Amino acid sequence: MSIEIKAPTFPESVQEGNIATWHKQPGESVTRDELLVDIETDKVVLEVVAPADGTLQEVLKAEGDIVLSNEVIAKVVAGEAGAAAPQVAETVSTEAADNSEEKIASPAARKLADERGIDLQKVSGTGKDGRITKEDIVGWESAETAVAAPVAAPAPVTPSQPAPAAIVEVPAGERVEKRVPMTRMRARIADRLLQVTQTTAMLTTFNEVDMHRIMRLRSAFKDEFTKVHNGTRLGFMGFFVRAATEALKRFPAVNASIDGDDIVYHGYQDIGVAVSTDKGLVVPVLRNAENMSVAEVENTIAEFGAKAKDGKLTIEEMTGGTFTITNGGVFGSLLSTPILNPPQAAILGMHSIKERPVAENGEVVIRPMMNLALSYDHRLIDGKEAVRFLVAIKEMIENPAKILLEI
Repeated sequence: MSIEIKAPTFPESVQEGNIATWHKQPGESVTRDELLVDIETDKVVLEVVAPADGTLQEVLKAEGDIVLSNEVIAKVVAGEAGAAAPQVAETVSTEAADNSEEKIASPAARKLADERGIDLQKVSGTGKDGRITKEDIVGWESAETAVAAPVAAPAPVTPSQPAPAAIVEVPAGERVEKRVPMTRMRARIADRLLQVTQTTAMLTTFNEVDMHRIMRLRSAFKDEFTKVHNGTRLGFMGFFVRAATEALKRFPAVNASIDGDDIVYHGYQDIGVAVSTDKGLVVPVLRNAENMSVAEVENTIAEFGAKAKDGKLTIEEMTGGTFTITNGGVFGSLLSTPILNPPQAAILGMHSIKERPVAENGEVVIRPMMNLALSYDHRLIDGKEAVRFLVAIKEMIENPAKILLEI
């Protein structure tokens, strides 16, 4: 029985996706819940798995193709894993015997060969039953380029040193360029950032915060905190999220958003925490952060970080949010202007902690200081509100007891 493989149901905020990688090729056996294909959207990479044991019969969408929600992308013949494979292989072998000039190639390989004008008859396949894969096309093209270009004499090889690959000599003064298309996620990030600069009246206010008390608190209790809360590490983000939720209660405009000619005030605090990945910045959301303890915040952020690293964040986990916190300090940023995450009206930027001299009670002392930046939409938030909001966070971080006492 043939089963249609469909793209997942995309939420309203996602219009379409791209086929990123096929992990199986037509004719190969698949098992239930085995990964078949990755679909990249502007927010997350979605995995599509096999619904049953059987054989991948046909791929309808090649790598790079655009797919819509619930669109059919492949077909699987149900049955025991590998049961239908011999039949497919036999059919392929018969066709190859009948027409020795035609090479077997995956859809992605054929597409790439057509784009680059490569004759498939010249390429040797390394896939199952001699099938030509996308990697074979890339490898053949690289080999042809290497043969066509002047090759330098290889370096002597010692017994402990493996033979190096052929070195392509680039003429002096030649500047090599490589053009690659943006990923869907990177293109979406670019569109959103451009949209912010064109559709909002964004300003940024700055302040600095003395971190010595909260650092002392963290140092005194981090081991006990980890032990009591099942391995959860005590960082600074938990304190900043708690301080932000208290400040948002006092200044509801900072937690609001603009919808047409209306202002939408949110009676909850859904805090987005920016997380960097190899493919770009993602912002998973802490739902109802006002009800979360420092331990719950730290544990949830750690889970989000692990999921982001493995590409396992769901669209639901990254949708929504009323306020965002981003920490450029982990990369060494001393001061920056964070860009709004629409339709939110404000974003808080944390930076690296640096010891520097400050005046305290008429004396110069060395304190660990952090620069804070609050970018806000001036259409909705007045400068006075923005400054007071940032000062409220500063005061709570400098006096952690205020977070506990909500004062």
